Amino acid sequence: MSPTAVQENAGTLAAIADADGTLAIIAMDQRNTLRRMFTAVGVEATIDDLRQAKIDVAQHLTPHATGILLDPDFGVPAVRDSGALAPGCGLLVAAEPSDRGTYTGEPRSHRIAEQNATWVRDMGGSAVKFLVMMNPARTIGAGEPDLTAETLQVVREVVEDCRAVGIPSVIENLIYALPGSEPMTPQQREDAIVESAILLTELNPDLLKLEYPGSAAGCRRLADVLTVPWAVLSAGVDFDTFTDVIKVSCDDGGASGFIAGRSVWKESIGLVGEERQKFLAEVAVPRLTNLREAIAGRARPWNAS
Repeated sequence: MSPTAVQENAGTLAAIADADGTLAIIAMDQRNTLRRMFTAVGVEATIDDLRQAKIDVAQHLTPHATGILLDPDFGVPAVRDSGALAPGCGLLVAAEPSDRGTYTGEPRSHRIAEQNATWVRDMGGSAVKFLVMMNPARTIGAGEPDLTAETLQVVREVVEDCRAVGIPSVIENLIYALPGSEPMTPQQREDAIVESAILLTELNPDLLKLEYPGSAAGCRRLADVLTVPWAVLSAGVDFDTFTDVIKVSCDDGGASGFIAGRSVWKESIGLVGEERQKFLAEVAVPRLTNLREAIAGRARPWNAS
C-alpha cells in the first residue's frame, strides 16, 4: 500500500491491511515484558537498548508487514525518529496505561484521558490498540466492584472516542485465572475467551485481537458469535505452533489475519550488532513471509460482508 493509500484509508482497517483486506501485523509494543526478556539473557536493559530493539525489528519487518504495533513510550519515538517504518506499513499505537493496576490481585482496567484517539492520530498512528484483561466467569462478592462491567465501560469509551475522531479501534483481551482458583482447564479457557469476545463484539470495535481458544471447535464458536473482524495474537508461542494456530483460526474461526510479536522476533533480543541484524534478516523475515503465505486464501477480509 502506498503512503497516499494509507492516508486515503485513514479511519478504516484498510490502513493496516493489505489490498486483499487481510492483516499481517508485527507486535513490538512490549515494555515491561521486553525488559524481562533482556533480563532473561543477562542484560539489564537501558532505554537505548529498548529503543534499538524496536528500531531493528521495525527496520527489517515493516517492509513485509501490513502494520506494526508499537508502544508510545519507546517504540513510536524511536521508530519515527530513525525513519525505520517502511512506507505503506500502518502504525498501531498501544494506548492502554503501562501500569494498569489491580484489585486484590485481579487486573483492573482504566484509561488515561490524554492517551486518546486524537493523541494517537497526532503521533502518526493508523489505529488505536487498547489492551484489557477480563474473565466473565468472575463472580461479584459483597461490596466488590464489578471488574467486568468496569472493563466493558472502558472499552465502550475507547470505541466511541475512536469513532468520533475517525481512527480504528483495536481491542485486545487477555483472559486470566481467577485468584484462589485452580489453573483453568482447556474448556474453561476456551469459554473465557469466547464469552469475553461476545461481550466485546457487542461494543462494535473495528477489530478484536484475541487469544487462540485452543481448538478448531473453539474457533468455530468465535465465528458463530463475532460480528466484527478479529485477528489472532501469538502470545509468545513458538513459531511452528503459531503457524498452525493461524491456519486453524482462519479456516475455522474466520480470522482476518494475525498480530504476531515474539513468535517472529524474540530470539533477536539475545543478540547484538551484526548478529541481531543477521537473525532478523535471515530468520525473522522468512518467518513473517511464511505466516503471510499461511493466511493467503484462508484469512477472511476485514471488510467481507
